[in-house]
Amino acid sequence: MTRAVIAEDETLLREALKRQLGEAWPELEMVIECEDGAEAIEAIAQHRPAVAFLDIRMPGLSGLDVAAAAAECNPETRVVFTTAYDQYAIAAFERGAIDYLLKPIAQERLAATVQRLKALAPQTHPDAATLAGLVRELARDRDGGDAPPLTWITASSGRETRLIMVDDVLYFRADNKYTVAVTADGEAVLRKPLRELLGVLDTRNFRQIHRSAIVNLKAVASIVRDDSGRGTLRLKRRDESLTVSAPFMALFKAL
Repeated sequence: MTRAVIAEDETLLREALKRQLGEAWPELEMVIECEDGAEAIEAIAQHRPAVAFLDIRMPGLSGLDVAAAAAECNPETRVVFTTAYDQYAIAAFERGAIDYLLKPIAQERLAATVQRLKALAPQTHPDAATLAGLVRELARDRDGGDAPPLTWITASSGRETRLIMVDDVLYFRADNKYTVAVTADGEAVLRKPLRELLGVLDTRNFRQIHRSAIVNLKAVASIVRDDSGRGTLRLKRRDESLTVSAPFMALFKAL
């Protein structure tokens, strides 16, 4: 079965690309839609698609993060980035010979990309050095355009509302519609889903380890990979260990 994954946090854009793919690539038998990078990593590991269309900028894990994980968990998946960046940043894609589609996506451009994908062999991911260079260029391009990362949060602990510095949080875990912030002193509930939190944390310090948890890298004492490909994080100031799902382990290679 020929499959494709679409990772795009904007619903209308995601649905539009799915419709366009139906016209440009009618042989596709399944299109898996993902709202964020975490879902995309898991979908690529599970469904092993022929191609993944990844939005560069999503809450939390970016399309570049997903591409890095995909290269390890399913190297046969071709990656195409979708982006609204201007021509300055597009030049970075072209120098790295990386497939991209500029939003709004023109049907003729998508059709040409599909034909190129069919003609090229699998296992043509950009290498780690190319991705790292692209991350640096795009970061320079958007300097000053984004709000600064979150530095403190308010959270409920019983009848008390606590002010917590984000650096003091060891990890966040999803709890239905809410998020639990775990510190060395205990736990508190944020009235915000984990997915919304992803977009405002400092990604240099906080790393998603599976769909339901984000860890503060400053709080990690060690990480061990088991025979199944999953990882186990040991924390510096808590006794519990945290599991890193196998598709997310690629994001920890630099540690």
